[in-house]
Amino acid sequence: MQDYKLFDAEYRLMDIIWELEPVNSTQLSRVCLERLGWKKPTTYTMLRKLGERGLLKNENATVTALVGREQVRQYESQAVVERGFEGSLPLFLTAFLGQHKLTREEAAELTKIIVEAIE
Repeated sequence: MQDYKLFDAEYRLMDIIWELEPVNSTQLSRVCLERLGWKKPTTYTMLRKLGERGLLKNENATVTALVGREQVRQYESQAVVERGFEGSLPLFLTAFLGQHKLTREEAAELTKIIVEAIE
């Protein structure tokens, strides 16, 4: 599994890129100033670092993601289960749900997901 770990600030920037892509880097820096309070050098530093890691490209002042939001979500959720619950999805779900009760609709949706995932 490829490493798509993003720190909070990186995820916030990628979230904006996923929303706006393809986006001009100058426009992106303006949006980052408005939404995140980042100055232009901060945005460009983050773009450079994420580009070096192969997560996005900034070519001809146009920024596009090279990894999708869903890929990042899958990586991060699998990492949580591996790191915190010894790879056990049942242990994770037990801890995640805690005292929370599922609605019938949520239970039906989860059941459908589980049935579809069975090999």
